[in-house]
Amino acid sequence: MELVLQQKQTLNLVMTTELRQAIQLLQYSTYELYQFLQDQQLENPLIELEEKVPDVPYHKPNRNNKTADTFDYIANQEKGMRENLIEQMQWLDITEDERRVVHYLILNLDENGYLPLNTEEIAENSSIDKKEIDNGIKLLQQLEPVGVGARNLQECLLLQATHYYPEEPLLECVIREHLDLLANKKWNTIAKQLDVSLSEVKIVNDCLQNLDPKPCSCISNFQADYLNPDIIVEPAGNGFSVYLNDGYLPQIRLNSQYADFLTSKNEVSSYIQENYKSYQWLVNSLEQRRSTILKIVNVIVRKQYRFLMNGFQALQPLTLKEVADEINMHESTVSRATMNKVIQTPKGAYDIRSLFASKLATSDGNSASQTKVKLLLKDIVENESKQKPFSDQKIADYFKTKKGITISRRTVAKYREELKIPSSSKRKEIDI
Repeated sequence: MELVLQQKQTLNLVMTTELRQAIQLLQYSTYELYQFLQDQQLENPLIELEEKVPDVPYHKPNRNNKTADTFDYIANQEKGMRENLIEQMQWLDITEDERRVVHYLILNLDENGYLPLNTEEIAENSSIDKKEIDNGIKLLQQLEPVGVGARNLQECLLLQATHYYPEEPLLECVIREHLDLLANKKWNTIAKQLDVSLSEVKIVNDCLQNLDPKPCSCISNFQADYLNPDIIVEPAGNGFSVYLNDGYLPQIRLNSQYADFLTSKNEVSSYIQENYKSYQWLVNSLEQRRSTILKIVNVIVRKQYRFLMNGFQALQPLTLKEVADEINMHESTVSRATMNKVIQTPKGAYDIRSLFASKLATSDGNSASQTKVKLLLKDIVENESKQKPFSDQKIADYFKTKKGITISRRTVAKYREELKIPSSSKRKEIDI
């Protein structure tokens, strides 16, 4: 075997740093882009950002010619679940030691008001006696909402059942001994085992529907998340106008202090030249990003005109490839440009990807969007007989015969699960 040194010329695609950053730039949401610009300013001495002064609401006339009240912009200091319970505890006629135990238990509740630890675990993690813990749990369960401090779902429902329906002993019995059967709609089995009528089981089930399995979810600590859309679509005449919601992005300027180094010939100038190229690339890439996103969104707005007028029930089938072909771009470019973007429309603010929908064939040769089929499925289930709910196969047959949409049973089951709709056996109600 002979070793030979040869030269070979080949063509390879190389992803440069600039290309990689350009791809990232396209994927960024407006807020992520703002953070990126801040980082670029720190890395490149030639980049100077001029922050834009936000519209200050203080005494600024609004569209109704009213002066904005500055108190409207103060954060709401609503009490959370634990603060609410601790305040209630102050009104209990108990000793300081009992108050200390209840306070400890409140701090260990989960966000739904359940106590995830049993007596032994609490005793191991603290210096509190088991009897004191059991007594503290009883005191905690006297607070509102009813059901707080329960160790499991069964105990939570029992606390509420005895409080709200003391005249229904059968309800307590079913919760204690037949909760699984009740959850699985085994009405006849419950009636037979307890030797009661179906009408009595129905009364129990109706009472149970009024109980809350997560009693503290409505007063849990939470903070409102404000959505800042990346793209805004607004009515304009007979159509719609589209613009990027990037008014808060800083203005990019060239730092004039380094201008003289651009024409000089020394060691510093080469460093400045490299950073100047980065500055130019950033400015051009930002404009390219803006142009690309606007081109894509304008196509989406044109294709989804009916959605913008009537909502999701009028959403048309649309794919990334169809948009890409329309503007002579690669499908991957459209995919990146629509990633992590929120669009505000007259019908609400959504992830822009939700305006794309796959096609399902119809009997007239046209197509229906996946979103429209899901809305139809939800409507079918809402209007079905609760005593004889449709199976997935019957729903598929209904789509084909009544709506002219060809869809398989498996697809119906998939869409039903995505909509969090139970199976037909779980939707069935007592027939008496």
